[in-house]
Amino acid sequence: MISVCIATYNGEAYIQEQLDSILTQLGEGDEIVVCDDQSSDRTLDIIDGYHDARIRTHRNEKRLGHVRNFEKALSLSKGDYVFLSDQDDIWLPGRVQIMMSKFEEDAAVDLVASNFDLIDASGVHLGEFRNLGEAKKSRFGQAFAIFAGRAPYFGCTLLLRRSLLNNCLPIPSGVESHDIWIALIASLVGKVVNLPGPTLLHRVHGKNVTKKRRALVVIFRTRLLFLSALVQRMFSLKFKTV
Repeated sequence: MISVCIATYNGEAYIQEQLDSILTQLGEGDEIVVCDDQSSDRTLDIIDGYHDARIRTHRNEKRLGHVRNFEKALSLSKGDYVFLSDQDDIWLPGRVQIMMSKFEEDAAVDLVASNFDLIDASGVHLGEFRNLGEAKKSRFGQAFAIFAGRAPYFGCTLLLRRSLLNNCLPIPSGVESHDIWIALIASLVGKVVNLPGPTLLHRVHGKNVTKKRRALVVIFRTRLLFLSALVQRMFSLKFKTV
């Protein structure tokens, strides 16, 4: 069973195009889990209009922010394999089959990621993103590359095995990026496969969730919190398996 987790917030402009590109690639027993963060527009009305049993929606009682909203969606998923999805992208045809095939080829794979193409608000092609190279052979080398910003992982490109998700949740307080957190855990406890080509069209527009430039002291403090959380999780996973 495949789960697709979408965190929505005021996404009425693009959510239908995104859902259309996903639903055609799913089977009858698969699911889309939508976790809505108190949208004030027609996002939920559009989703409810599908009347598709594969779509399950949850509306947060209060605003959680994008990291906690994705965490909530992931916690509600039931599939053996879990995709993360933004609300405003477009999945390229064959994406599910291409990414799922990596699990079939190698039972040790826990996470599959890819590159993508860029489009604007109107769907016009802006360029290519090919900065995600082959995963490092060394686990610590791979983790260092992620932490140093040399291996860029975006949540919208990720597909993970359920067992990995169990190791990633809950996301610790202080972690500001769910995608980097998942990629780091996968790199340290499992096997990661990066696809060189694109599997989706990533939309760039004025309402994307972006991180503003911050002072170095703020960056340093958040990196320390991130590193501390990662070390604690690794210790807890080690003792859990003993």
